Parts: sequence; C-alpha cells; structure tokens
Amino acid sequence: MQVSELLSLFKRVDRSKTFQGFVIFVIVVSALSIGAHTYHLPAWLEQSLLVLDVAITVFFSIELIIRYLASDGAKAFFSKGWNIFDTIIVIGSLVPLGGSTILLARLLRIFRVLRLVSMVPELRMLINALLKAIPRMGYIALLMFVIFYIYGAVGSMLFADINDFLWGDVSIAMLTLFRISTFESWTSIMYETMAVHPLSWLYYLTFIFLTTFVFLNMMVGAVLDVMGEETQIMRDHQAKKQLDETDDAQTAILATADDTALEIQKLHAKIDQLTAMLTANTTKAQR
Repeated sequence: MQVSELLSLFKRVDRSKTFQGFVIFVIVVSALSIGAHTYHLPAWLEQSLLVLDVAITVFFSIELIIRYLASDGAKAFFSKGWNIFDTIIVIGSLVPLGGSTILLARLLRIFRVLRLVSMVPELRMLINALLKAIPRMGYIALLMFVIFYIYGAVGSMLFADINDFLWGDVSIAMLTLFRISTFESWTSIMYETMAVHPLSWLYYLTFIFLTTFVFLNMMVGAVLDVMGEETQIMRDHQAKKQLDETDDAQTAILATADDTALEIQKLHAKIDQLTAMLTANTTKAQR
C-alpha cells in the first residue's frame, strides 16, 4: 500500500462516525475504571483493571497517532487547541501505574475524562463559549466586587457590635454577604440585626436584589450571548463542511464522467479502426 493511500485511509478512519463513537465509548469505560479504583476490590479485579488501563492507554496513543497522520502536517495538527489538549492528556497517561508515582498517574488518568469534551462538538462549543465569555464576566465580577466591598464596609460599621463573628471587619463582612447572596440561612442574620436596627431589612433586600437578581442574571446573559454566537459559528462550519463534501462528490462524479467519456472515445476509435480493416479486407477479397 502506498503512503498516499495509507494517509487517505487514516483520514477516512478519523472522520468515521463509528470510530469517533468507539473513542467516546472507550473514554466512558476509562472514567468508570478510574472510579472503580476508589472501591475495595478483589485482587483479581484490580489486576484486570490494570490490564484494562494499559489497553486504554495504548488505544488512546494509537488514536492520537491516527489523528496526527490524518491531519495536514504538524502545524495543522497543533494549530488546534483541542489537539494540544488531547496530546497532553495522552502523554500524561503514559506515566506508569506503580511505585511512588501511582498517585500522580491516577490523578493524570482522571483528566482523560475531559477528552470527552474534545470529541463531542456540542461540548466543545459550550467550553469555547464559556472561555470567550470570561472577559465579559470579568467586568461584571469586578462591579460585583465593588458592591460587595461597599456593603461589606457599611455592614461592618453598622453590625459589628451586634455580631463580631459575622461583621467584625470588612473581609469577614464580605464573606457573610456571599453567604447571604446564596440564600444560606440569610433570614436568621437579618432578624438578628433587625432586633437592634429595625430598618436593616432594607440593607439586605437591596443587596440581594443587586447581586442575585441583577448581576448574576447579567452573567447568565453574557454566557448565553456568546453561546448564541458560538452556535451560529458551529452551524456555519457544518454547512461549509457539507458544501465541501458535496463539491468533492460532484468533482468525483465529473471526473468519473470524464474518464467514462474518454474510454468511450477510445472504444469508438478502436471500432473505427476495426471497421476500416474489415472494409479493406473485404475490398481485397472482392478483387
């Protein structure tokens, strides 16, 4: 088999839905085997899991090699961030399970579950959307920190004498406010201060309204906005891919038609030659 044919085979395998589905199945099996190690298992089952781990590691290495050979060179392969991520995960899995490195090796193998993200386009889209939303979320988080700081300073000034454990200084007060923003027993904190300052409920309600109902919804909106953009990009990419596949199919059909037409022309030429020869032989026979 020639090198070009072998590379073409690797590309077909890499694009195969069956192969991708099997890779996802192996990732799930790898995750289950890692979880099984946390239980107290018989010795024979532990040995079976070790053999399975070696087989999974070998499979991931072969799969990564196939994907590398199916790409258009090292530059094209490593230009994609998910390929770099998968390479790091696979190389980390090559750390042997044994001796002083057994804990490190198992920790590295846990991250093989994250390969599921790189294999499923929808999960990749979610992660890309989350990463692109971080700058927008950062500004919202900065504004939230300002609000937390202002309310923390005010709360420490007003309520430190009531409960020093919750409002002793601005840092502790901000931690208390974070607890309030998650609605974890916040009413007991409010009623404690209302016993001394009856109008302190305004402090809590305005803080909850700003942080929980406004800023957190702004973060959700930022993520959803970026997810909409990523979804459109993914749809455009899929449409372009289908168009390219259609063009390739049409090109192959046209090439086949051209080859067929050329063969027909050759066949007609041979028929003409045979006809001329038969005519010449008939003329000679008549003479």
